[in-house]
Amino acid sequence: MRITMRIVQMTLDEELIESVDKIVKELKTTRSSFTRKALREAVERLNVRRLEEKHRKGYKLHPVSQYEFSVWESEQNWGDE
Repeated sequence: MRITMRIVQMTLDEELIESVDKIVKELKTTRSSFTRKALREAVERLNVRRLEEKHRKGYKLHPVSQYEFSVWESEQNWGDE
């Protein structure tokens, strides 16, 4: 599988660039590599937050009934009994 890379121009403030440069030197990596990883992680966090919000809205519209999960109580094994 071949990954295609594109060059993207970004505008960053000086303080952020200095922080990133210190980190990439410490990690022995590059700005590009560090930025790709940071952006992937940010996208993943955003996707998780969106799913969590979707679930919250779903449970708000259709709340769990009082006994919906009680059928499983006898199946629980906490290992200390």
